[in-house]
Amino acid sequence: MILFYDVIVIGAGHAGCEAACASAGIGARTCLVTMDMNKTAQMSCNPAVGGIAKGQIVREVDALGGRMGMVTDRTAIQFRMLNRSKGPAMWSPRAQCDRGKFIWEWRHQLDITPGLDIWQDQVDGLLTENGHVTGVTTVWGVEIRAKSVVVTAGTFLNGLLHIGRKMLPGGRIAEPAATRLTESINSLGIRSARMKTGTPVRIDARSVHYEDMTRQDGEQTDRMFSYLDSQTFESQYPDSRENFALPHSDNGDGAGGSVLPCWTTETNRRCHERLMAGIADSPLYNGQIHSIGPRYCPSVETKLMTFPDRDSHPLFLEPEGTDSNEMYLNGFSSSMPMEVQIEALKEIPAFRDLKVYRPGYAIEYDFFDPTQLKHTLESKICGGLFFAGQVNGTTGYEEAAGQGLMAGLNAALLAGGGEGLVLDRDQAYIGVLIDDLVMKGVDEPYRMFTSRAEYRILLRQDDADRRLTPLSYSAGLATAVRMDCWRRKEKAIDALMEKLRNTTVKPQEINPYLEQIGSTPLRGSYHLHDLLARPGVTIEGLVEHGVLRDFCADFIGFSAEKHTDSTTSSSASEQSSMGREVIEATEVMVKYDGYIRREREYADKMHRLEDIKIRGNFDYNSLQSLSTEARQKLTARQPQTLAQASRIPGVSPSDINVLLVYMGR
Repeated sequence: MILFYDVIVIGAGHAGCEAACASAGIGARTCLVTMDMNKTAQMSCNPAVGGIAKGQIVREVDALGGRMGMVTDRTAIQFRMLNRSKGPAMWSPRAQCDRGKFIWEWRHQLDITPGLDIWQDQVDGLLTENGHVTGVTTVWGVEIRAKSVVVTAGTFLNGLLHIGRKMLPGGRIAEPAATRLTESINSLGIRSARMKTGTPVRIDARSVHYEDMTRQDGEQTDRMFSYLDSQTFESQYPDSRENFALPHSDNGDGAGGSVLPCWTTETNRRCHERLMAGIADSPLYNGQIHSIGPRYCPSVETKLMTFPDRDSHPLFLEPEGTDSNEMYLNGFSSSMPMEVQIEALKEIPAFRDLKVYRPGYAIEYDFFDPTQLKHTLESKICGGLFFAGQVNGTTGYEEAAGQGLMAGLNAALLAGGGEGLVLDRDQAYIGVLIDDLVMKGVDEPYRMFTSRAEYRILLRQDDADRRLTPLSYSAGLATAVRMDCWRRKEKAIDALMEKLRNTTVKPQEINPYLEQIGSTPLRGSYHLHDLLARPGVTIEGLVEHGVLRDFCADFIGFSAEKHTDSTTSSSASEQSSMGREVIEATEVMVKYDGYIRREREYADKMHRLEDIKIRGNFDYNSLQSLSTEARQKLTARQPQTLAQASRIPGVSPSDINVLLVYMGR
């Protein structure tokens, strides 16, 4: 049997689901091939979305027209804004999600997307002609033809599971590995290597002594990941069938509420002693595993070997869902023998009567050197072949989703004869992520941090829609509904900024508030814009003291009053949420105006190097003025602009000056 499409997406993980929706979203006939339709966007590790820098990526995915933000909002059971004590560039949203409901909400998203078909099968090879991909073959003998193919196979490519000295092939626990696809890709001249990751033990909630742990509640807030409310989001998709998936909850059972708490405890010396007694059977230290694991999510045995003087390490017990007793033990990733894991945990008071559903395990899998990709995530070696997610050497659902969306979008644009879309480093964390992968490569699983972005005050979580929604709308992905929503928000921000600039306040109106927050009282009239720039002064505080109250209530739908009535309408809740978004964005723009302008100026200077294109395959070996390392790295990477060349490790400023001279600049 032969099937025909514009774009094929291999794998229905977080990258694959976003890739498929993005491809179909701009009109490409898209086929998503997955081994199991009932495990779409499976949360293989912790049941949470967001976190430091990761939350910003989710907001960017949403602003571009992706789905992860809405899926998270609809299935969240706890929400927190991390790093609130720091500046707004560091604020990062994070939500605990119901693992099972997350899968089915994603399945709903796939089902309501026009032009997207799902085929349950396993891809085992690529079809190519004249250096360009033309389709795939499957283990059941099906040929699927397409102009573009996106590989998002996660950890399934020749996956090998480890628990102690026991090894089994698999892509996840109890799921088969994908064989032969790596070899098919290698035959095209594309290099692959191996990486390792792991996941912790899953605990039966009924066996835990919570009295020996510290409770950690989420925030009671109407804040969400998506810039759209649930009803507005659904209106984008003309689907006449009944919405069978979870509706967005307005009674606290979603991202706006804190349904289930998390719990914290820590390891102890007895736990460490039991683990160390079994270290000879650890796959990480007995020679079984040779691959490199994630630096910033180490196994518990790696922590003990790296920090031998530490008497304890923190642990976080996180619920897997509202209707499940399964809990995830964050901080205890391990591939030690299962009896060692369980006996060590029983040395912790809260787990003295521990029962588990399954032990932690490690997995080794194939990935492809991302320096073999263009910034569109298309292969430099095989035209029309795109890669996204862990197959590019990254780790994390959010990093995968960001790559998936861009790969799916660009695969569809290529299939339609259009130009690809590339995000710059000053436009999005997704742009930083892809640029790092393509220009620097990876020698360990890549995880995004705010510190990786040199323009992070420009890449805040509050304004991803400002940065990306118009861009995505021009590319054909963001819908008119989403664009109209951004325009209303932009209009409200502009109106509030104008009101702040044109309104003065007298001492008798505002001094009681200033004295309350410990700020110097006024002696004369003062513009609200300048007053808001003071530390501690907030728009919500001004509204509570009667300043701007009518304007905020009438124009942007914001009131400082706390709604405790459970009968508050969904429209009022959505209006309040939009109002808070407007308030937050405006405050940040006022308070950090100098920093934002300075960073924007620096970014604009760097863009001048981006504008200097390097045409074709430049013969760097002929330029003896370049350092030997620079010649080698530039020849291998083949950067398209001088700015890209400047970000390659080993290429110095003097090397860039040499290139400028040779290019007549």
